[in-house]
Amino acid sequence: MSFSGFTAGSGSRTTRTSLEFGRTHVVRPKGKHEATIVWLHGLGDKGSSWSQLLESLPLPNVKWICPTAPTRPVAAFGGFPCTAWFDVGDISEDAPDDLEGLDFSAAHVANLLSTEPADVKLCVGGFSMGAATALYSATCHAFSHYSNGSPYRVNLSAVVGLSGWLPCSRTLRHRMQGVNDAGRRAASLPILLCHGTGDDVVAYQHGEKSARILSSSGFQNLTWRTYEGLGHYTIPEENDEICRWLSANLCLGGT
Repeated sequence: MSFSGFTAGSGSRTTRTSLEFGRTHVVRPKGKHEATIVWLHGLGDKGSSWSQLLESLPLPNVKWICPTAPTRPVAAFGGFPCTAWFDVGDISEDAPDDLEGLDFSAAHVANLLSTEPADVKLCVGGFSMGAATALYSATCHAFSHYSNGSPYRVNLSAVVGLSGWLPCSRTLRHRMQGVNDAGRRAASLPILLCHGTGDDVVAYQHGEKSARILSSSGFQNLTWRTYEGLGHYTIPEENDEICRWLSANLCLGGT
């Protein structure tokens, strides 16, 4: 599933009203419900692929919500349809961002979180394209609105991204300067980013550069973890780091 060699113009945009999200899988907390995390899968995957792994993590006070992206044409695959949170052709600074698709999926995540109890901490995380969508949600949180101007009403407590990248990275720093309180909201949001040096789908340098851009744009509470030789998948050591980080930053009990 390499994106190299593709251009963003090879696919086609799809009207949002024609897209439907797939099945959502929920892993309910085994202990006191302290946090809810929407976890987003990668390109071509589905929510059930992650729900089984997340259920096995020693985080009894976390509720996991694992939605499935809509099936839509994807430029990286020459317009062939698969599950995707937004359209993507090439992961590079020069590639255009599918802002409509990003807003569409970020709003779906926000809607899933909006019905959670008021005393529960709300988070979003994901793998690969799911991580990209999670990071886009982090920027919406800082701006308090989506790219289309609609208000973003969810107060995120943490964001996790594995083997992903930052959409709209070219303009983030400039946009941050033009929004009141965006810097304060960005600085107070804990973010964990993990990436393997052997990733041949989303290259390590893309993840590393995304972390640098986020930090320099005001997301100062960012943790970057490198896994030597790790490809485009997750390993127990990475899962252990996620558990430790979430427990510490969300002040979870009972781990």
